[in-house]
Amino acid sequence: MTEATTQEQPFRRLRYFHGQLLTARDFQREQEYFREKLKLRMRCLLGYGVVCGLFVEPAPPGDPKEKTEHQAKVRITAGLGVDCDGNEVVVPGGCAIDLWDALHEDERTGTTTVWIGVEYSERAVEPTRTVFNSACADTSDCDFGYTEETYCVRVTTKTPPKDDRCETCCTPCEHKVLWLARIDDVDFGKPVREEQIHLDVRRFFGRRVPTVITGVNWRHGHTYSVNEAKELLGTQKNSGGLVVRFSDGVRVDSLRRGVVEIQVIEGGAGRNADTWYMGGQFEEPTGKDGEFTDHFRYRQTTRETLQDGDRVLITVRAAFILDHCCRPVDGTNVGGRVPFIGRVKADAETETDHGHDPKPEPEPTGCLVPPTGIGPWTSGTGAGGDVFESWFFVTEERS
Repeated sequence: MTEATTQEQPFRRLRYFHGQLLTARDFQREQEYFREKLKLRMRCLLGYGVVCGLFVEPAPPGDPKEKTEHQAKVRITAGLGVDCDGNEVVVPGGCAIDLWDALHEDERTGTTTVWIGVEYSERAVEPTRTVFNSACADTSDCDFGYTEETYCVRVTTKTPPKDDRCETCCTPCEHKVLWLARIDDVDFGKPVREEQIHLDVRRFFGRRVPTVITGVNWRHGHTYSVNEAKELLGTQKNSGGLVVRFSDGVRVDSLRRGVVEIQVIEGGAGRNADTWYMGGQFEEPTGKDGEFTDHFRYRQTTRETLQDGDRVLITVRAAFILDHCCRPVDGTNVGGRVPFIGRVKADAETETDHGHDPKPEPEPTGCLVPPTGIGPWTSGTGAGGDVFESWFFVTEERS
Protein backbone atom coordinates (compact mmCIF):
# COMPACT_ATOMS: atom_id res chain seq x y z
CA MET A 1 0.00 0.00 0.00
CA THR A 2 2.85 2.37 0.84
CA GLU A 3 4.53 2.11 -2.54
CA ALA A 4 1.31 2.75 -4.45
CA THR A 5 0.41 5.69 -2.22
CA THR A 6 3.73 7.50 -2.40
CA GLN A 7 4.73 6.75 -5.97
CA GLU A 8 1.75 5.78 -8.11
CA GLN A 9 -1.46 7.19 -6.68
CA PRO A 10 -2.29 10.50 -4.97
CA PHE A 11 -3.77 10.52 -1.50
CA ARG A 12 -7.58 10.44 -1.46
CA ARG A 13 -9.71 11.14 1.59
CA LEU A 14 -13.38 10.48 2.03
CA ARG A 15 -15.63 13.45 1.16
CA TYR A 16 -18.93 13.40 3.06
CA PHE A 17 -22.22 14.77 1.70
CA HIS A 18 -25.86 14.57 2.71
CA GLY A 19 -27.59 11.37 1.63
CA GLN A 20 -24.30 9.53 0.99
CA LEU A 21 -24.31 5.73 1.23
CA LEU A 22 -21.24 4.47 3.08
CA THR A 23 -20.09 0.87 3.19
CA ALA A 24 -17.40 -0.97 5.14
CA ARG A 25 -15.02 -0.40 2.23
CA ASP A 26 -15.35 3.37 2.57
CA PHE A 27 -14.46 3.33 6.26
CA GLN A 28 -11.57 0.95 5.60
CA ARG A 29 -10.17 3.33 2.98
CA GLU A 30 -10.55 6.23 5.40
CA GLN A 31 -8.47 4.32 7.98
CA GLU A 32 -5.87 3.58 5.32
CA TYR A 33 -5.67 7.27 4.38
CA PHE A 34 -4.74 8.37 7.91
CA ARG A 35 -2.46 5.39 8.52
CA GLU A 36 -0.50 6.03 5.33
CA LYS A 37 -0.22 9.73 6.15
CA LEU A 38 1.19 8.93 9.59
CA LYS A 39 3.64 6.38 8.14
CA LEU A 40 4.79 8.87 5.51
CA ARG A 41 5.50 11.53 8.14
CA MET A 42 7.21 9.03 10.38
CA ARG A 43 9.74 7.77 7.86
CA CYS A 44 10.29 11.10 6.07
CA LEU A 45 10.53 13.44 9.06
CA LEU A 46 11.90 11.10 11.72
CA GLY A 47 13.20 7.96 10.04
CA TYR A 48 13.12 4.35 11.11
CA GLY A 49 14.96 1.89 13.34
CA VAL A 50 14.99 0.84 16.99
CA VAL A 51 13.53 3.57 19.21
CA CYS A 52 14.04 1.96 22.61
CA GLY A 53 14.46 -1.45 24.20
CA LEU A 54 14.37 -4.56 22.00
CA PHE A 55 17.60 -5.89 23.47
CA VAL A 56 18.47 -9.52 22.83
CA GLU A 57 19.80 -11.42 25.85
CA PRO A 58 20.21 -15.04 26.93
CA ALA A 59 16.92 -16.52 28.08
CA PRO A 60 16.82 -17.40 31.79
CA PRO A 61 17.22 -21.12 32.52
CA GLY A 62 13.97 -23.03 32.50
CA ASP A 63 12.74 -25.83 34.69
CA PRO A 64 15.36 -28.64 34.69
CA LYS A 65 12.54 -31.16 34.60
CA GLU A 66 11.44 -29.73 31.25
CA LYS A 67 14.86 -29.98 29.63
CA THR A 68 14.55 -30.47 25.88
CA GLU A 69 16.92 -31.34 23.06
CA HIS A 70 17.28 -27.70 21.97
CA GLN A 71 18.58 -25.29 24.62
CA ALA A 72 19.58 -22.30 22.43
CA LYS A 73 17.07 -19.71 23.55
CA VAL A 74 17.17 -15.94 23.82
CA ARG A 75 14.86 -13.25 25.10
CA ILE A 76 13.84 -10.03 23.35
CA THR A 77 13.10 -7.30 25.88
CA ALA A 78 10.12 -4.98 25.63
CA GLY A 79 10.61 -2.05 23.30
CA LEU A 80 9.55 -0.03 20.29
CA GLY A 81 10.83 0.12 16.73
CA VAL A 82 9.72 1.62 13.44
CA ASP A 83 10.21 -0.33 10.21
CA CYS A 84 11.25 1.19 6.89
CA ASP A 85 7.60 1.57 5.85
CA GLY A 86 6.79 3.65 8.93
CA ASN A 87 4.95 0.91 10.84
CA GLU A 88 5.41 0.96 14.61
CA VAL A 89 6.65 -2.40 15.89
CA VAL A 90 5.74 -2.77 19.57
CA VAL A 91 6.95 -5.64 21.75
CA PRO A 92 4.94 -4.92 24.89
CA GLY A 93 6.28 -7.42 27.43
CA GLY A 94 9.26 -9.15 25.90
CA CYS A 95 9.33 -12.70 24.59
CA ALA A 96 11.49 -15.83 24.70
CA ILE A 97 12.58 -17.41 21.42
CA ASP A 98 13.76 -20.95 20.71
CA LEU A 99 16.25 -20.33 17.90
CA TRP A 100 15.87 -23.82 16.43
CA ASP A 101 12.08 -23.65 16.28
CA ALA A 102 12.19 -20.13 14.81
CA LEU A 103 14.53 -21.12 11.96
CA HIS A 104 13.17 -22.28 8.64
CA GLU A 105 13.66 -26.01 8.28
CA ASP A 106 16.02 -25.48 5.31
CA GLU A 107 18.37 -23.47 7.56
CA ARG A 108 18.54 -25.91 10.46
CA THR A 109 22.16 -27.04 10.59
CA GLY A 110 24.76 -27.57 13.28
CA THR A 111 26.77 -24.83 14.96
CA THR A 112 26.20 -21.64 13.02
CA THR A 113 25.65 -17.88 13.11
CA VAL A 114 22.09 -16.63 13.21
CA TRP A 115 20.45 -13.21 13.00
CA ILE A 116 17.30 -12.34 14.92
CA GLY A 117 14.84 -9.51 14.32
CA VAL A 118 11.21 -8.44 14.53
CA GLU A 119 8.72 -7.59 11.79
CA TYR A 120 5.43 -5.69 11.86
CA SER A 121 2.39 -7.94 11.52
CA GLU A 122 -1.41 -7.74 11.71
CA ARG A 123 -4.09 -10.24 12.55
CA ALA A 124 -7.86 -10.18 12.68
CA VAL A 125 -9.34 -10.69 16.17
CA GLU A 126 -12.67 -10.67 18.07
CA PRO A 127 -15.18 -12.58 15.94
CA THR A 128 -18.47 -10.70 15.63
CA ARG A 129 -21.80 -11.74 14.13
CA THR A 130 -23.09 -9.61 11.27
CA VAL A 131 -26.50 -7.95 11.55
CA PHE A 132 -27.38 -8.64 7.93
CA ASN A 133 -25.68 -9.86 4.77
CA SER A 134 -24.90 -7.62 1.83
CA ALA A 135 -26.55 -8.39 -1.48
CA CYS A 136 -23.59 -6.88 -3.33
CA ALA A 137 -20.76 -8.77 -1.66
CA ASP A 138 -19.87 -12.16 -0.30
CA THR A 139 -20.27 -11.91 3.46
CA SER A 140 -20.44 -14.52 6.17
CA ASP A 141 -22.59 -14.67 9.25
CA CYS A 142 -19.55 -14.01 11.42
CA ASP A 143 -16.50 -11.82 10.81
CA PHE A 144 -13.65 -10.35 12.83
CA GLY A 145 -14.37 -6.95 14.33
CA TYR A 146 -10.83 -5.70 14.99
CA THR A 147 -7.35 -5.77 13.51
CA GLU A 148 -4.62 -6.29 16.07
CA GLU A 149 -1.23 -4.72 15.32
CA THR A 150 1.44 -7.13 16.49
CA TYR A 151 4.85 -8.47 15.49
CA CYS A 152 6.54 -11.68 14.47
CA VAL A 153 10.10 -12.79 15.20
CA ARG A 154 12.42 -13.64 12.31
CA VAL A 155 15.50 -15.82 12.69
CA THR A 156 17.83 -16.66 9.81
CA THR A 157 21.30 -17.99 9.05
CA LYS A 158 21.57 -15.77 5.97
CA THR A 159 23.30 -12.42 6.29
CA PRO A 160 20.55 -9.76 6.18
CA PRO A 161 20.77 -7.30 3.28
CA LYS A 162 22.04 -3.81 3.98
CA ASP A 163 19.89 -0.75 3.33
CA ASP A 164 22.14 1.29 1.01
CA ARG A 165 19.50 3.86 0.10
CA CYS A 166 20.71 7.42 0.51
CA GLU A 167 17.13 8.71 0.67
CA THR A 168 14.73 6.59 2.72
CA CYS A 169 11.65 8.81 2.41
CA CYS A 170 10.14 8.39 -1.04
CA THR A 171 12.06 5.36 -2.30
CA PRO A 172 10.42 2.05 -1.42
CA CYS A 173 12.16 -0.35 0.92
CA GLU A 174 12.43 -4.05 0.25
CA HIS A 175 13.34 -5.48 3.63
CA LYS A 176 10.84 -4.92 6.42
CA VAL A 177 12.57 -6.77 9.25
CA LEU A 178 14.22 -4.76 12.04
CA TRP A 179 17.31 -6.83 12.77
CA LEU A 180 18.30 -6.73 16.43
CA ALA A 181 21.30 -9.00 16.95
CA ARG A 182 23.78 -11.44 15.47
CA ILE A 183 24.45 -14.56 17.53
CA ASP A 184 27.73 -16.35 16.77
CA ASP A 185 28.70 -19.99 17.24
CA VAL A 186 25.20 -21.16 18.12
CA ASP A 187 25.04 -24.73 19.37
CA PHE A 188 21.36 -25.54 19.48
CA GLY A 189 21.96 -28.12 22.21
CA LYS A 190 23.53 -25.59 24.57
CA PRO A 191 22.32 -22.32 26.16
CA VAL A 192 23.32 -19.06 24.48
CA ARG A 193 25.97 -17.07 26.36
CA GLU A 194 25.97 -13.30 26.58
CA GLU A 195 29.31 -12.94 24.78
CA GLN A 196 27.84 -14.69 21.72
CA ILE A 197 25.23 -11.94 21.20
CA HIS A 198 26.29 -8.90 19.17
CA LEU A 199 23.86 -5.98 19.15
CA ASP A 200 25.81 -3.72 16.80
CA VAL A 201 23.72 -4.89 13.82
CA ARG A 202 20.80 -2.78 15.08
CA ARG A 203 19.79 0.30 13.16
CA PHE A 204 19.22 3.14 15.59
CA PHE A 205 16.20 5.32 14.96
CA GLY A 206 16.80 8.12 12.48
CA ARG A 207 16.53 9.20 8.87
CA ARG A 208 19.99 7.92 8.04
CA VAL A 209 22.83 5.91 9.51
CA PRO A 210 25.89 8.18 9.63
CA THR A 211 29.34 6.90 8.74
CA VAL A 212 31.50 7.10 11.86
CA ILE A 213 35.06 6.35 12.94
CA THR A 214 35.12 2.91 14.57
CA GLY A 215 38.80 2.53 15.46
CA VAL A 216 42.30 4.00 15.42
CA ASN A 217 45.69 2.33 15.84
CA TRP A 218 46.92 4.47 18.73
CA ARG A 219 45.66 4.71 22.28
CA HIS A 220 44.14 8.09 22.95
CA GLY A 221 45.90 10.00 25.76
CA HIS A 222 48.57 7.34 26.32
CA THR A 223 52.33 7.76 26.56
CA TYR A 224 54.69 6.22 23.98
CA SER A 225 58.45 6.10 24.00
CA VAL A 226 60.28 8.05 21.28
CA ASN A 227 60.96 4.87 19.27
CA GLU A 228 57.40 3.62 19.68
CA ALA A 229 56.11 6.97 18.45
CA LYS A 230 58.41 6.81 15.41
CA GLU A 231 57.15 3.35 14.57
CA LEU A 232 53.55 4.46 15.02
CA LEU A 233 53.99 7.53 12.83
CA GLY A 234 55.97 5.67 10.16
CA THR A 235 58.97 7.98 10.58
CA GLN A 236 61.45 5.29 9.60
CA LYS A 237 59.27 2.51 8.14
CA ASN A 238 57.07 2.76 5.10
CA SER A 239 54.70 0.22 6.67
CA GLY A 240 53.99 2.53 9.62
CA GLY A 241 51.50 5.32 9.92
CA LEU A 242 48.33 6.39 11.68
CA VAL A 243 45.33 4.25 10.73
CA VAL A 244 41.71 5.39 10.97
CA ARG A 245 38.90 2.92 10.30
CA PHE A 246 35.32 3.76 9.29
CA SER A 247 32.00 2.01 9.74
CA ASP A 248 31.34 2.23 6.00
CA GLY A 249 33.14 3.17 2.81
CA VAL A 250 34.26 6.77 2.33
CA ARG A 251 35.21 8.41 -0.94
CA VAL A 252 38.91 8.10 -1.71
CA ASP A 253 38.85 11.39 -3.61
CA SER A 254 37.81 13.20 -0.41
CA LEU A 255 41.03 12.13 1.37
CA ARG A 256 43.02 15.15 0.28
CA ARG A 257 45.96 17.10 1.59
CA GLY A 258 45.00 18.99 4.75
CA VAL A 259 42.28 16.58 5.88
CA VAL A 260 44.70 15.05 8.42
CA GLU A 261 47.04 17.22 10.45
CA ILE A 262 49.70 16.24 13.01
CA GLN A 263 50.73 18.97 15.41
CA VAL A 264 53.50 18.60 18.00
CA ILE A 265 53.31 20.65 21.19
CA GLU A 266 56.77 20.70 22.73
CA GLY A 267 57.31 19.85 26.38
CA GLY A 268 60.20 18.71 28.54
CA ALA A 269 62.55 20.51 30.89
CA GLY A 270 63.99 22.83 28.25
CA ARG A 271 62.12 24.65 25.54
CA ASN A 272 58.39 23.98 25.72
CA ALA A 273 55.01 25.31 24.66
CA ASP A 274 56.20 25.83 21.08
CA THR A 275 54.31 24.00 18.35
CA TRP A 276 55.21 22.72 14.94
CA TYR A 277 53.42 20.73 12.25
CA MET A 278 54.67 17.34 11.14
CA GLY A 279 54.64 16.68 7.41
CA GLY A 280 52.76 13.62 6.20
CA GLN A 281 50.74 12.04 3.40
CA PHE A 282 48.15 9.35 2.75
CA GLU A 283 49.89 6.06 2.01
CA GLU A 284 46.89 3.76 1.81
CA PRO A 285 43.71 5.58 0.85
CA THR A 286 42.51 3.28 -1.92
CA GLY A 287 39.82 0.65 -1.58
CA LYS A 288 39.20 -2.50 -3.58
CA ASP A 289 37.33 -0.64 -6.30
CA GLY A 290 39.51 2.46 -6.09
CA GLU A 291 36.52 4.70 -5.29
CA PHE A 292 35.73 3.86 -1.67
CA THR A 293 37.76 2.67 1.31
CA ASP A 294 36.90 1.66 4.87
CA HIS A 295 40.19 2.98 6.31
CA PHE A 296 43.20 5.13 5.57
CA ARG A 297 46.85 5.18 6.64
CA TYR A 298 48.61 8.50 7.08
CA ARG A 299 52.40 8.42 7.47
CA GLN A 300 54.99 10.99 8.52
CA THR A 301 57.14 11.98 5.53
CA THR A 302 59.61 14.34 7.25
CA ARG A 303 62.43 13.61 9.70
CA GLU A 304 61.59 15.85 12.63
CA THR A 305 62.33 14.19 15.95
CA LEU A 306 60.23 13.98 19.08
CA GLN A 307 61.52 14.50 22.61
CA ASP A 308 60.52 13.73 26.16
CA GLY A 309 57.37 15.58 27.21
CA ASP A 310 56.03 16.28 23.71
CA ARG A 311 52.35 15.93 22.98
CA VAL A 312 51.30 14.80 19.49
CA LEU A 313 47.89 16.20 18.53
CA ILE A 314 46.10 14.40 15.68
CA THR A 315 43.31 16.20 13.84
CA VAL A 316 41.05 14.58 11.23
CA ARG A 317 38.67 17.03 9.58
CA ALA A 318 35.76 14.62 9.25
CA ALA A 319 33.49 17.24 7.66
CA PHE A 320 35.65 17.00 4.53
CA ILE A 321 35.48 13.18 4.31
CA LEU A 322 32.40 12.06 2.37
CA ASP A 323 30.61 8.71 2.40
CA HIS A 324 28.86 6.96 -0.51
CA CYS A 325 25.88 9.34 -0.13
CA CYS A 326 28.23 12.35 -0.26
CA ARG A 327 27.46 13.10 3.39
CA PRO A 328 30.23 14.02 5.85
CA VAL A 329 31.58 11.51 8.34
CA ASP A 330 30.23 12.08 11.86
CA GLY A 331 33.63 12.53 13.43
CA THR A 332 33.39 13.99 16.94
CA ASN A 333 35.64 11.89 19.21
CA VAL A 334 33.17 11.86 22.11
CA GLY A 335 35.10 11.42 25.34
CA GLY A 336 38.13 10.25 23.38
CA ARG A 337 36.70 6.73 23.43
CA VAL A 338 36.98 5.56 19.85
CA PRO A 339 38.38 2.00 20.21
CA PHE A 340 42.02 1.00 19.71
CA ILE A 341 42.43 -1.46 16.81
CA GLY A 342 46.13 -2.38 17.13
CA ARG A 343 48.86 -1.80 14.61
CA VAL A 344 47.78 -2.16 11.00
CA LYS A 345 50.34 -2.96 8.33
CA ALA A 346 50.31 -1.71 4.77
CA ASP A 347 48.34 -4.79 3.71
CA ALA A 348 45.69 -3.95 6.33
CA GLU A 349 46.43 -7.03 8.47
CA THR A 350 46.04 -6.33 12.16
CA GLU A 351 49.02 -7.06 14.38
CA THR A 352 49.84 -6.50 18.01
CA ASP A 353 50.57 -3.12 19.52
CA HIS A 354 53.93 -1.39 19.10
CA GLY A 355 56.51 -3.47 20.96
CA HIS A 356 54.84 -3.48 24.35
CA ASP A 357 51.77 -1.76 25.68
CA PRO A 358 52.20 1.98 26.15
CA LYS A 359 52.25 3.43 29.63
CA PRO A 360 48.67 2.94 30.83
CA GLU A 361 46.42 5.81 31.71
CA PRO A 362 43.63 5.59 34.31
CA GLU A 363 40.67 3.67 32.95
CA PRO A 364 37.36 5.55 32.81
CA THR A 365 34.98 4.71 35.62
CA GLY A 366 31.76 5.97 34.07
CA CYS A 367 30.03 6.05 30.69
CA LEU A 368 31.48 2.71 29.69
CA VAL A 369 28.99 2.42 26.83
CA PRO A 370 27.38 5.10 24.62
CA PRO A 371 23.96 6.57 25.48
CA THR A 372 22.38 3.94 23.22
CA GLY A 373 23.47 1.28 25.71
CA ILE A 374 25.35 -0.62 23.02
CA GLY A 375 29.12 -0.47 22.63
CA PRO A 376 31.77 -0.13 21.62
CA TRP A 377 32.03 3.63 21.37
CA THR A 378 32.47 5.23 17.97
CA SER A 379 32.85 8.82 16.91
CA GLY A 380 29.79 10.95 16.31
CA THR A 381 26.97 12.81 18.02
CA GLY A 382 24.40 12.42 15.25
CA ALA A 383 25.00 15.91 13.89
CA GLY A 384 27.50 14.82 11.24
CA GLY A 385 30.79 16.40 10.19
CA ASP A 386 32.87 18.16 12.86
CA VAL A 387 36.51 17.45 13.72
CA PHE A 388 38.01 14.25 15.14
CA GLU A 389 40.69 15.10 17.68
CA SER A 390 43.03 12.82 19.61
CA TRP A 391 46.51 12.93 21.10
CA PHE A 392 49.27 10.95 22.77
CA PHE A 393 52.34 11.85 24.80
CA VAL A 394 56.01 11.06 24.27
CA THR A 395 58.62 10.05 26.86
CA GLU A 396 62.26 9.02 26.78
CA GLU A 397 63.13 5.45 25.79
CA ARG A 398 62.09 2.99 28.48
CA SER A 399 64.43 0.23 29.52
